[in-house]
Amino acid sequence: MGSSGFRHHHAAALAAGLACAAAITASLAAQVVRIDGAGATFPNPIYSKWFAEYNKLHPQVQINYQAIGSGGGVRQVEARTVFFGASDMPLTPQQIQATGGRLVHLPTVLGAVVPVYNIPGVHGELKFTGPLLADIFLGKVVKWNDGQIARLNPDVALPAADITAAHRADGSGTTYIWVDYLSKVSAEWQARVGVGPSVNWPAGVGGRGNEGVAALVSQVPGAIGYVELVYAVQTGMKYGLVRNAAGEFVRGSVASVNAAAAASVARMPPDFRVSITDAPGPGTYPISSFTWLLLYQSPDDKTKARAMADFVKWALTDGQKYCAELGYGRVPEAIVPLELAVLERISTS
Repeated sequence: MGSSGFRHHHAAALAAGLACAAAITASLAAQVVRIDGAGATFPNPIYSKWFAEYNKLHPQVQINYQAIGSGGGVRQVEARTVFFGASDMPLTPQQIQATGGRLVHLPTVLGAVVPVYNIPGVHGELKFTGPLLADIFLGKVVKWNDGQIARLNPDVALPAADITAAHRADGSGTTYIWVDYLSKVSAEWQARVGVGPSVNWPAGVGGRGNEGVAALVSQVPGAIGYVELVYAVQTGMKYGLVRNAAGEFVRGSVASVNAAAAASVARMPPDFRVSITDAPGPGTYPISSFTWLLLYQSPDDKTKARAMADFVKWALTDGQKYCAELGYGRVPEAIVPLELAVLERISTS
């Protein structure tokens, strides 16, 4: 072969090699599946853990999640600007109708919403009843040494300090859980305020996200607020016991949340849209709730659909082992097969 022929052959081989490399790179890039979701802050710690652990097992699947609150997540999934949503409140019949019934609710974990407080000089656990919490957030109980609080906590030296009630300023599933409970235990709350991800608060100050409420309570002496149990534990905040339907004062914990979940199994509807606040039975924590992933029944991108379905199967089975260490309750074992059956009906091909 002459020098010109060699050069021509070498150039052709180089071009072919570059084309092959480019094809391989394109193929690898095509194999990376990026899935975007948004919604509740309540499950963000466990979801972040799950997405990271699943990515270790499946590096080609990258799940990105924005913890913007349940209200924002529902709006984004309704508008199809994300592939999945996450919410601490089930969609209303009107919302389901607005999406043409195209969304599936799948419970992933359970959590507790706890009353956190910052009372200088008070270090013990306070006891609360539902009606008392309602009266505090209605603005009817305004001092920490009020008789309602003192009678429940006779061994605590309560100061004559003002109470500042901190609540969520954004549309929030955590708020929904909190006011869903208050509406069940206080007729006045039900009549004056009601239930929803956003309500017209009669009193108090607002913060964005569980983090925002936790920060407000930490910074304002005399403040009380409500946050997901994980946030209280992670920040070392004091939180109180709440009297349940059985008359017991119960601390929010994995065990008491699991007890509330167990009480819900017999009345779980086919679409998994159930409230378990003020659950019956001993040992139940009364402000407990499932949190849900919202998935499209017939997603447009089937590659993402297959990846997301596989992730959810993993989360409902192997992924549940991470719940307790992060302060969440597991989905009851009796419910998992029902969810997997619904997952099988999602169109992935």
